[in-house]
Amino acid sequence: MSRNTTGTPRLSIVVPLFNEAGTIAELHRRLAAVLFLIGLPSEIIYVDDGSSDGTAEALTDIATRDSQVRLIPLARNYGQTAALAAGFDAAAGDVIVAMDGDLQHEPEEIPKLLAKLHEGYDIVSGWREQRVDNLWTRRLPSKIANWLMAKLSGVALHDFGTTFKAYRAHVIKRIRLYGDLHRFIPALASWGGARIAEVPIANIPRPQNQSHYGLSRTWRVAADLITVRFLLRYVTRPLHFFGPIGFSSVAAGVMGGGWIFVTKIVTGAPVFLAHGPLLLLSAVLIQTGVVLIGLGLLAELLTRIYMDGRHRRIYTLARQAPRARDAWSGPQPVTVPVRPGVVQ
Repeated sequence: MSRNTTGTPRLSIVVPLFNEAGTIAELHRRLAAVLFLIGLPSEIIYVDDGSSDGTAEALTDIATRDSQVRLIPLARNYGQTAALAAGFDAAAGDVIVAMDGDLQHEPEEIPKLLAKLHEGYDIVSGWREQRVDNLWTRRLPSKIANWLMAKLSGVALHDFGTTFKAYRAHVIKRIRLYGDLHRFIPALASWGGARIAEVPIANIPRPQNQSHYGLSRTWRVAADLITVRFLLRYVTRPLHFFGPIGFSSVAAGVMGGGWIFVTKIVTGAPVFLAHGPLLLLSAVLIQTGVVLIGLGLLAELLTRIYMDGRHRRIYTLARQAPRARDAWSGPQPVTVPVRPGVVQ
């Protein structure tokens, strides 16, 4: 099978892998077939996230036989966010598609993402409309997290968690990923004005019938929700976050202290004996409020230093019309064979 590999890649497929030796051969076979039908100069970037089951050896064998393949071996297991970031940094295409390597994402659905992207969007996210995961450990927590994320970010997506997404390269490359923020890329991109859409994708059981994630990551997702909310609303004005809480705390402490003072003047009752707990609470509230206001001011100074030192702007320009050599015309209509039993 001949492939279009001449010139600079216009399409990059980024696949983070961790102990996927059992699926990598079939995944690559199907990916290569889909890219052949799409017909664009393409590259496949496999990021080995510190695998220990023979994944590295399998990838090396594939790379020796296919010039489209690029390998990025990480020194240890850093996690999915870091693996994706490494792939995005290395990608040379105008459009980047990210997907998992466990065959739960169908390579045959890549043209669907690209077609939607060609309608004028910057990010197209897959939507696992019919989930096949366990109800209590995956589907229910995911549904709650997706609902919260949509409310907090203002991005109306049904499925933030799936890795299966297509990006304009200029959009994804300006997002700095850390922690476990890969699942919130659409929310982070929305801050820069990215146009986002989603398309339904098939969700099939993993061939290996096991996941590297479980219910334990729920708390990390909750923490990331708070982080994303702060980044979207207050990253350039942190005092607007700390200030109201600090001033409210000071006001409550002053009111409590004022009431004790007035009571002392009117009744002459001993302050420490009659109102000791309230006096202590008022002092703590005032102190806490002052600390929060000071923390907000310090964060404002750090934000100013960060913005001025790197000459960063607090706005994003709309995408200008691309030059002829940079224009990406999108995939030509193709008919991709569908594996028996897969619902489209």
